[in-house]
Amino acid sequence: MTPHSHGPSVGLYVGVFLALLFLTAATVRAAELDLGAMNNVVMLGIAVTKATLVVLFFMHVWYGPRLNLTLAIGGVAWLALLIGFTLADVLTRGGFPS
Repeated sequence: MTPHSHGPSVGLYVGVFLALLFLTAATVRAAELDLGAMNNVVMLGIAVTKATLVVLFFMHVWYGPRLNLTLAIGGVAWLALLIGFTLADVLTRGGFPS
């Protein structure tokens, strides 16, 4: 990024787009594989990576004001906290009904 530009270059957008296409192909390929319990982990990892790329570059969080990045990180931290407390509640209950 040059000092006088107001955002990322077209080349960066193309690179991110190509990365998203590659990750989409990886998602399709992973769906065809039988990875057992790791299937969910792999698919969620790819999905989180794609979502991060979209938020950082296409939503201008990376090149925008630092407050936007701070709020995005705070939102993800809050979501993790809510999911963590929900899992703590569910996983500490008695056995699951059959």
